Parts: sequence; structure tokens; C-alpha cells
Amino acid sequence: MSNRYITADWVYPVITSRIQNGVVVLDGDRIVGLATRDEAPADQLEYFKGIIIPGFINTHCHTELSHLKGKAATGTGLLSFINHVVRLRSSDADEINLAIEKADKTLWDNGTQVVGDICNTADSFAIKKASPIKYYSFIEMFDFLQDEQMTERTMQYLEVYEKRTGNGAVVPHAPYSVSPSLFRRINLMNTDMVTVCIHNQETQDEEELFQYGKGGFYDFYKSFDIDLSNFKPTGKSSIQYAMDHMDKEKRALFVHNIYTTADDILAAQAWNPEVYWATCPNANLYIENRLPHYQTFMDHNAIMTIGTDSLSSNWQLSILEEMKTIARYQSYIPFDTLLQWATLNGAQALGMKDKFGSLEEGKAPGVLHLSFNPEKDDFIDEKVQVRRIV
Repeated sequence: MSNRYITADWVYPVITSRIQNGVVVLDGDRIVGLATRDEAPADQLEYFKGIIIPGFINTHCHTELSHLKGKAATGTGLLSFINHVVRLRSSDADEINLAIEKADKTLWDNGTQVVGDICNTADSFAIKKASPIKYYSFIEMFDFLQDEQMTERTMQYLEVYEKRTGNGAVVPHAPYSVSPSLFRRINLMNTDMVTVCIHNQETQDEEELFQYGKGGFYDFYKSFDIDLSNFKPTGKSSIQYAMDHMDKEKRALFVHNIYTTADDILAAQAWNPEVYWATCPNANLYIENRLPHYQTFMDHNAIMTIGTDSLSSNWQLSILEEMKTIARYQSYIPFDTLLQWATLNGAQALGMKDKFGSLEEGKAPGVLHLSFNPEKDDFIDEKVQVRRIV
């Protein structure tokens, strides 16, 4: 098979500056070089108006919740949302499988090359095995801060972990749902160098629980007949509780971070040099009607990544739409910066930067076309769409 020569007005390798009239040279799905048009055979060039970028890295999704699309009301807050998901997630197996299969195809068609996917069950594994997407499966554990539930629940999650395919790790759900005992068990189970993710500071109630021992979590747990009377507030932010119990020798991906402060970011970076921050802006608007303040993260050189969360908390599964939402509400962030969050940073966070996230020789990162002229157009325009080339 002869090489393909893909050219556009601009090529964004991400790892280096953009190239005007650049050319991506491909052998199958593998990049064998970057060039300019005068360095490539003119009769073999495939022309695209706009820009060429690598495939997107979605660092936070829940494909197994895809059947819940539109079933939870928007803007009700995290505790109400979780209540809906817990009570509605059980469904017919065929419905669940069909929704996951559709979500997987949607992710691929929207340019996603890699997905960090949360798993509480094995429902998504068969579809992942057949998918062109590379999945990193986070087998998520929680015991609702109840140490005595640890053994029974751990066995359930171990069964899920044993059925997984491809890369993955056992991970804690959130500070408010994982006891110190379960944190210790998770740390012991992750023997390799893996990425561990955790939902973080997604609601103000989370901060009130850990800092002051009050807030909505007491009534929330009571509604499920769970007693929090033995819980002792730490007087610190919830992320500090998580860091006190997580393994600092593993890559750490904190997810959502709506209420994360500059002090929290600095503390996390001092705790572990491999800390990453996943933002899911459309899900944050769907659930809490609020976004993180991204300038705070940028001011402290935080390594940002982008996720979609699930169709239970989002209108679509599109990293491009997540980028547009960030730019729509906090337009000071340059397109180049958002693109790095959506590609290379995500690949680094999931330990896959050797294969994905940038247009570099030897990688097979996927190649996408965006119908967007960075010199003239506003990329948040609905006319700017993504097309998969490879």
C-alpha cells in the first residue's frame, strides 16, 4: 500500500507549532512523517479546507450509563442527579447493550480515539473489545464510607475487573463514597504503574461534609438507609481527604473539580508530580449549572484534560462540543490550548502518549479534519464540524 499525503490549510501536530499548508504522511493509520506541500508529491495530495488535528482523548466517560439519556432532569444538583441514576440505572440488558453500542459508534464518529471509561459493571466490555476505540477501563469502587461493606463490595468489583479487556485500573468513586479501608484495598490492588481517577469537588455539599460535618450528604445517605453518624469531618477540603488515602506513586486524574481552589491545586501538585485534571463542562452545566474557573488551573500550570461524562448527564458525546462550551463561557482560553487539553494532555494522563495525542512519526493517533480556518473563523460556530480521515 502506498503512502497517503493529507494536507490542509493548517496542520496541528500539537506537540509543536501548527504548520501552514502542512502535510501528514500516512502508512495505513501510522504517521511516517510531516511535511509541507512543496516537499510532497503534488499528484498524491489529498486536500482539505480547514485544519488537521490528532484524534481526541476523552478522559472521562460512563458508556454503561448511555441508556439513561434524558432521564435525569438538568440543573438539580449532584445529589439529586445521583439519586436518579441509582434508582433508574437498572434496565433490560438488550436496552443497555444497544445504548452502549450506539454510544461507542457516536464517540468514534465524533473523532474520539481513546476513552477513559468508568465501569461499575461488565456491561460495556464486549462492545469495547470489538471497538476501534482504545479504552482505558476504570473499575470504580465505593462503600458509602461504610467499612463493613468493603469485603462484599470488593468481591463484586473484582469480578468486573477480571472480565475487563485492555488497559485499566481499580479506582475510588469519590471522597464522599470511599472509606479509608477501601482506599487501602484499592492501593494494594493496583500493582502496576496505572492511572487512578476519582470524582472530585463536584458539589459544594462535598466540601461542607469534609470541612464542617454538615450539608446535603447526611440526608442523601439517609434516603438510602445509610448512617453517617460515625463520620468525622477532617476540617480540610475533600481533595485533601482523597490525597491522604490515595497512592501518590500512581498517576492521579481528578475529575470535574468545579469547586477546586488554587490552594487545592498547589497541594495536589506538591503531593504527586503526575496529577491531571479532567473537566467535563457540559456535564457540569447539566448537573450543577456551573463550570470550574479555568484561569485558576492555568495560573498554576495544571495539566488539563477533557471528558464528556455520560449520556445520563450530557446531551451528546463530543469532545469538540466540550471545547466549544469552554470557549463559549470562558473565551480567554486560546483554541491551541483547548486542543492540547483534548489530545496530548489526555493521552499523557492515561499513560498512552507514546501512541496517541499528537501528530508525530511512529504514532497512530487518528487524523481528524475540522472545517475551521483559525485565521478567520470562530470555532464555536455550529458550522464547525469534525470529520474523521483515519
